[in-house]
Amino acid sequence: MTYAGAGVDIDAAAEAKRRIGKLARGTFTPGVLTDIGSFGALYQIDKTRYREPLLVSSCDGVGTKLKVAFMAGIHNTVGFDLVSHCVSDIMVQGARPLFFLDYIACGSMKPNVIEQLASGLVRGCKETGCALIGGETAEMPDFYAPGEYDLAGFIVGVVDREKVVDGSRISPGDQLLGLASVGLHTNGYSLARRLFFDRLGLQPGDTVRELGATVADLLLAPHRSYYSLLEPLLDSGYLKGMAHITGGGITDNLPRILPKGTAAIIRRGSWPVLPIFAFLQQKGEIEEAEMYRTFNMGIGMILVVSPEEAPFVLNRLASRGEPCYDLGSIITGDGLVHYQ
Repeated sequence: MTYAGAGVDIDAAAEAKRRIGKLARGTFTPGVLTDIGSFGALYQIDKTRYREPLLVSSCDGVGTKLKVAFMAGIHNTVGFDLVSHCVSDIMVQGARPLFFLDYIACGSMKPNVIEQLASGLVRGCKETGCALIGGETAEMPDFYAPGEYDLAGFIVGVVDREKVVDGSRISPGDQLLGLASVGLHTNGYSLARRLFFDRLGLQPGDTVRELGATVADLLLAPHRSYYSLLEPLLDSGYLKGMAHITGGGITDNLPRILPKGTAAIIRRGSWPVLPIFAFLQQKGEIEEAEMYRTFNMGIGMILVVSPEEAPFVLNRLASRGEPCYDLGSIITGDGLVHYQ
């Protein structure tokens, strides 16, 4: 008996790791002290930049959006989705990303597929100045269906203690500003897949006439990265809080940053809801409350700012060509989101 005979191709794994290493080295920053392949990755924080550095970490996966990638045979986008999601998760606390690690597990190692996954990871890391410092590839025959894999990521960033954005300064009267999403990002796919593929009987290459795009284009639209837009504002003190709108939508994510005794008012119609969400709601006969708790509804990031400082933030974003929507305000209340 051999390992290969049991379904694990060590040579293919070695080739996949070689390709990942070649790509990952292009993301290395001065803080990276070890090469790809070490048992552990070393990273040195620039102590001249931070007075009292705090590490901020997060991990996530792409979820069932991967099922769409399998069906479409497109694997070079989901890695970017993963990095963008993780970067935003730590950025909302004021952190800048330092390094990223990935976990790729599959039933059978296909170096070309792994290389495509890594190319998306690398693109996301390069856009945010984050080093892809290491990771893990696991080949587990009989565990995953043929052609399927799982993808997860782990990120570490840094913020000075005095510049942490934790929502503690949020108070009644503050404004809520929204930045647009470009689609479902990485949430709500179990419901969206059920509608497109089961109820409507569509395939990834089919064109949805009402939306003017293929199912694959619609469902594989990238998880937008907000880092380049918001990084210049992280040290300004103007951002009292930030909420990354992921699973749970605005309904469940905005309350995560609200201080006790406050609530949020969101005005429906204050931003353009993306056509794909109207399509999902109509074709799936989905109740509005369910839509707002499952999908981002066209808003991927919410900023909380004081009324006095809102014009500065709006002007900075406008100078980058970024529309920003006045969604509502903070009120005294029960810690929940209320829609008007």
